[in-house]
Amino acid sequence: MNTDSNKIIDSFHREHDYLRISLTEKCNLRCMYCMPEEGVSLKENGKYMTAHEIVEIARVFVNLGIKKIRLTGGEPLVRKDVVEIISELAKLPVELAITTNGILVDKYLSLFLDSGLKSINVSLDTLQKNKFKDLTRRNHFDKVMSNIQLLLSNNLHLKLNAVLIKGENDKEILDFVEFTKGRNVHFRFIEFMPFDGNSWDTSKVVSYEDVIQIASNQYGSNLVRLIDKKNDTSKSYKINGYKGTFAVISSVTNPFCDSCNRMRLTADGKIKNCLFSNSEIDLLTPFRNKEKIDILIRQSIWNKKATRAGMNTIQEFSNPVEHSKNRAMISIGG
Repeated sequence: MNTDSNKIIDSFHREHDYLRISLTEKCNLRCMYCMPEEGVSLKENGKYMTAHEIVEIARVFVNLGIKKIRLTGGEPLVRKDVVEIISELAKLPVELAITTNGILVDKYLSLFLDSGLKSINVSLDTLQKNKFKDLTRRNHFDKVMSNIQLLLSNNLHLKLNAVLIKGENDKEILDFVEFTKGRNVHFRFIEFMPFDGNSWDTSKVVSYEDVIQIASNQYGSNLVRLIDKKNDTSKSYKINGYKGTFAVISSVTNPFCDSCNRMRLTADGKIKNCLFSNSEIDLLTPFRNKEKIDILIRQSIWNKKATRAGMNTIQEFSNPVEHSKNRAMISIGG
């Protein structure tokens, strides 16, 4: 196992410098691909990391070379002490970002600006009000759209995430692309991924090839492939003359595991070295026992599989037995 105290490296020599921290398993939406319709069983409060523990555990990761931290959930902004958490994490020498459903953005905009948190991802799976209610099981479309405009007007770096599901929102692909025409926004299409309780199967997946074929048929030579940044999970494009861009995250049909630099810390203090892995290492308990957790962090990442937690083929990845071993998406962190 690599013992370089300034880096987190796996056995395939991938350096991990990006940490996603889930602040909560609670959410004010009930998105069909993220949370089972019946919800998830919440643990007692003492099982989750406190604000102080989040910051101090994050500090350990930063000392191991983490350069970027993204806050996720659930919905991170429903956490009552989110101001304290963001304010303290902003003092660390990292790029700080957040993924949110957008409902509470107006309440915390000044916090984002004051803390230097400039990269915001907002989930937006449809541009149709009625369909929004169907997909999220809640009626907050107008608030989300208003807050997206608020973020744009304050010149924040905004990415919009749409999980594409065949028969649900796949007919809106060109509408999503057109949304980038006069807006400085990066619209990302995410292939529908399997997690416990989300009724996934391959027939519902809108693939990377599907999206690009639809865009190519519509825009022809005006469809431009962009150069992706190092460790990007998405394949980016733009339409000539459009202000914004769009991309596809192809976790199912064309995974990007060879350049993965990400790890996840769940709200209950478990490290997951891959989104699809059912293997977790508890960091919170040893941290509370005043034990060193840096060795556990490096151990977890060193044991990371080459591709999708060892599911190398689409047949293995499609096995429902594997999905049920993993958590629901809401309890992993987006």
